[in-house]
Amino acid sequence: MSYFEGKTVLVTGAATGVGEGVAQRLYQAGATVFISGRQLEQVKKTAYTIDPTGEKVIALQADMTSPEQVKSMFEAILAQTGALHGLVNNAGITGPHNTSIVDYNIDDWKAVMDTDINGVFYGLKYGIPALLRSGGGSIVNLSSTNGIVGIAGISAYTAAKHAVLGITRSAALEFAQQGIRVNAIGPGYVDTPRMQQLPDEVRQWMASTHPMKRMATRKEVANMVAFLLSDESSFSTGAFYAVDGGYTAQ
Repeated sequence: MSYFEGKTVLVTGAATGVGEGVAQRLYQAGATVFISGRQLEQVKKTAYTIDPTGEKVIALQADMTSPEQVKSMFEAILAQTGALHGLVNNAGITGPHNTSIVDYNIDDWKAVMDTDINGVFYGLKYGIPALLRSGGGSIVNLSSTNGIVGIAGISAYTAAKHAVLGITRSAALEFAQQGIRVNAIGPGYVDTPRMQQLPDEVRQWMASTHPMKRMATRKEVANMVAFLLSDESSFSTGAFYAVDGGYTAQ
């Protein structure tokens, strides 16, 4: 499948996890993929793992909580390639688990919000002009099953992922007639390398929360992202797509 030959896409927070899986999927589909993260050496390692030639997967350092760094990242991409056709706002953190709102540390709350929603805002603010300059394109924002349901003990993450849906819909409406599509996806638990390090009983519980009784693979999430970035989804914008094995149907 070569949907993305001649296309350039940025995936934020792609040093590992879901972002890495998305970057690999897009590279396999022919895209030139920029991947970003806070730790440049880790991002470089991931880029080399996907594409040892260094020609079509390029590492960039950017902290998505810094508007200046996000702006500079898009400027660097345009300076290097002259165009940007797709954006995946993937960078995010979960924050503390099993913590009541009344016990939630304020600095932890701010850190989750700054990464998970402010980072998406900065990505849209500086990424949309780059897409417009390139003739239009598609954006996929990573929300979560927590974007449409509540889960006790992770209020900041849940609130931020709900907010991702709001900004996705607003951006989609604002640019619907300008060749920009904006959608969000909501993965359930994904079997990433980090998840694989958890105790077996925790992994089994996570799998059991989905009606399909397993976690998603990174490829399954990446396939949905690739579909929404491609022209195969050309009439889809402002929507939320669950990739959760039936979790939110319960």
